[in-house]
Amino acid sequence: MESNVDATDGETVILNCIDPNASSLHEDNEEIVISTVEVSQWDLSSLAHRPIIKIKANRQRLVQQSSYFHGLLCGSFSESCFDSISIHWDMESLLSMLRFLFGCSLDLTSENFLPLYEAALFFGVEKLLLVCRSWLNYVISEGRIWPPPLHLEDLIHIWEYGRENATDFIPQLTDCLARNFIWMTSCDSFHNVPFELLLSCVKHPCLTVDSEKHLCDSILLWLAANTIPYDLLNSTGDARLEIFTEIRTSLLSLPFAAGKRRCPLFSKFAERSVDAILSLATSSSFSLANILGGGDFSQLRIRLTECTKILDLSGCPQISLPLLLLSMLPFSYSVDTMLTKKLNQLPLKLERFNMDVSRIPWETFPVLTFEAVEVVDVSNCPMLHLEAAIECFSKSFPSLTTLKAAYTSNFRTMKLYQLLQRCPLLSNIDLTVESNPVIPAKVSVISSFPVVKLQISTSSNEETCPAVPTFHFSRRLSNITNLILEGRTDIYDSDLHNIAECCPSLCCINLNVCTSITDSGISVILLKCVGLHSIFACDTFFAHNCVLSLCRDISRFDGVAMKMEKNTNSLAYKLQILHIGGCKAISEITLLELISQLYRVRSLCLRETQLDDNSLYKFSGSSLEMLDVSDTKVSCHAVGHVVRRSPHLKCLIARGCRHLLKEESNILENSPALSYNCPVLYYELGKSCNLEEISLGWGFSFFSLEALRPAIKMLRTFIVGLGGSLGEDGLKLVPTFCPWLETLILYFQVISDSVVRNILETLKNLQVLALCYCFGEISSLSFQFSAPCLRKLKLERVTAQMTNDDLLTLAQNCMNITELSLLGCRRLNSESQDTISNGWPGLISLHLEDCGEVTAKGVTSLMNCQALEDLLLRHNFTDRRFLSIVKIARCNLKRRTLDSMKSGPCTTPVHAETLILTWDSEKLSRTVVKERL
Repeated sequence: MESNVDATDGETVILNCIDPNASSLHEDNEEIVISTVEVSQWDLSSLAHRPIIKIKANRQRLVQQSSYFHGLLCGSFSESCFDSISIHWDMESLLSMLRFLFGCSLDLTSENFLPLYEAALFFGVEKLLLVCRSWLNYVISEGRIWPPPLHLEDLIHIWEYGRENATDFIPQLTDCLARNFIWMTSCDSFHNVPFELLLSCVKHPCLTVDSEKHLCDSILLWLAANTIPYDLLNSTGDARLEIFTEIRTSLLSLPFAAGKRRCPLFSKFAERSVDAILSLATSSSFSLANILGGGDFSQLRIRLTECTKILDLSGCPQISLPLLLLSMLPFSYSVDTMLTKKLNQLPLKLERFNMDVSRIPWETFPVLTFEAVEVVDVSNCPMLHLEAAIECFSKSFPSLTTLKAAYTSNFRTMKLYQLLQRCPLLSNIDLTVESNPVIPAKVSVISSFPVVKLQISTSSNEETCPAVPTFHFSRRLSNITNLILEGRTDIYDSDLHNIAECCPSLCCINLNVCTSITDSGISVILLKCVGLHSIFACDTFFAHNCVLSLCRDISRFDGVAMKMEKNTNSLAYKLQILHIGGCKAISEITLLELISQLYRVRSLCLRETQLDDNSLYKFSGSSLEMLDVSDTKVSCHAVGHVVRRSPHLKCLIARGCRHLLKEESNILENSPALSYNCPVLYYELGKSCNLEEISLGWGFSFFSLEALRPAIKMLRTFIVGLGGSLGEDGLKLVPTFCPWLETLILYFQVISDSVVRNILETLKNLQVLALCYCFGEISSLSFQFSAPCLRKLKLERVTAQMTNDDLLTLAQNCMNITELSLLGCRRLNSESQDTISNGWPGLISLHLEDCGEVTAKGVTSLMNCQALEDLLLRHNFTDRRFLSIVKIARCNLKRRTLDSMKSGPCTTPVHAETLILTWDSEKLSRTVVKERL
């Protein structure tokens, strides 16, 4: 409320306010006189830009509220008897302060906080200082919802001001930024953070990050933006590199640490990190005392704070149950000798076959509770006993809603009940495993039988392990809405029955490549979970019964025909995602009925099904964003019909559709005028869509690319397969038409060095490049441009002349590759292994087929790629830990007739069959298939 003091006593003083930063030339030089009597009516937006303003203010109010004015107007200064005094200050903050002095409310923001605080400090307005401090404490308080109303740039300025002026809010700011470190690193101005502030945050006990990998990446990002070039830095040293000692390198993920061995700033730490990780991961008995020499355990404690929302341990083979428990204990307990001994005994107990984890004396481990944790990711952590870890999660993370445990082969699906029971708030679960390559619809099985199990002996004084109970549902229904079981062959129809009973709120289920379930089992889920809107069932036995369940409110299958009426009460009508690619058991008439009911679907995968034009023409939806019709019998006109109805289409996958080429030929024959145009499909795409991904083959040409140009300006993924022919000119236009490409995959295209160089030089965001069975060869000239973003590279039958030196050039310019596939590089020898190991130490996947003498002297050097998870060496294999699938190709030697006629007997290895060993958490199976995988 504004003050009326001016009107009551009449004692006023004129304040000649002069903005020292304002321009002397102002459009309006008219003298402005305002009064604090009308303070609530001041128009700050217009007044703030004036260089000079005269203000009539009550002398007494100024004296009472400001120590500056008290000293100036009541002291021995000559101004004390003046009726007018001059003040040189920023106009906007001065006017805001005067409004506050005379009773108006104050609107503090990130932009005006510091100017107002400085004004309050200079003019001695204690009430304003108190308001500013209270506001800052509130916006950076622990209980606030982030991101904060303050920008990082503003927080930096406040911190720098506080440091220069020795204010008392430095600790609060540091605490705030440490707790919200991830938000800070995501800001554009992160590189402007002063090193002292960054170091204080990293050292802070409340530092909150999702993972140690995130912390390391953030520090590297900051140093890269704030240091001299790497080579000079390495030679002269930099005291700031000591910040790396704050990273708990033994807790980094193995692929990340191995990949950083080529980073000049972090190479030494990365080497130590890899050694520590492998030491922890390969230790037969976990001993904290042995690993640390009885020293400080803090470097082995996973960062968990009161503000931790996401715990990401993915890709860490060293994470075990004792290590997890160590991090959940109060710090004082972690150095307790007896408790450490109990932690060390846990692995021995867990090694018992089918050990009942409920018998572990959990009460002896006084774990802390972290209420904020909502997401835990322990994917690809082979040393972690997941069933036991679930007990820990249930005690320490009561708010857990999302558990990602993909590629954890030691977790049995039958224990899903335990998970649902222990963590009642869970709504999202990911239990994906490596997909079994033996998919009945895709391979011809010669023989299959389980390998004899190794019996684990137990001493006589050990407890007898009880039988593991079959999964069953609880009377208390689960909150699960999203369940991913992709690739699990240990899930059966009975499990689906129980899941359907236990999870009535299920909205999304992923059963891709679950080959042990049947059409009837899947249909039970569809019948009982009426809230389902997303179904992933690719490469399963999804068929007739499932379609009946989806359309049950409107259809009856009588063996001859189906009703075609549309009913908004059917599950099919409400579906948003349906992926049933590879489900060849669905008949054409059944598929037609299903498609006619898919009205709201946004993502539809029908690859390798009996899909034809009749079915596709029945599609009547208008919300489609992704369509996969690859390897089906559809034509351009039918796909064009769907495109025309789908203005929001972002992804179209139509490789392997031979009828697309057939129709284009017919159009060109019947209409010569269209020879330089394109079929209706590409015209419709170019006219109405903004694509992010497209995959085409038969019938796709240079003219098709021209027609697509309006639709592919923001394209991220571009795949051209067999039957497509862009030509060299078309490929040179791709970077121009699609400047944001991240993935480019080309099969059977005409390429050259100039094409590849243009791609690498122009596409700065390219992460995946695959050149497979292309016409023409490329040399080392193609890879003389730096491509730091490239992560995946496939060169299959396109670099026959590649030498060890060429491979070295590739490694120097594409140093961040994590997945490499080379096929047909016959001039390589065993020395190339060193190039691969040293050039890409962080490789996760490596395929070397028909590559000369690469493996002639064994594959010892490749073992330096210690993060490898996928290794394919045609005609070789070496044992690796943590493998769940092994494929061994067997070849027969056959005579090459033409060669033998000219130069005598000459044979070549020809693939005969493939032996596949798979581990599904319960048994090791051995399968022999005819097809080459």
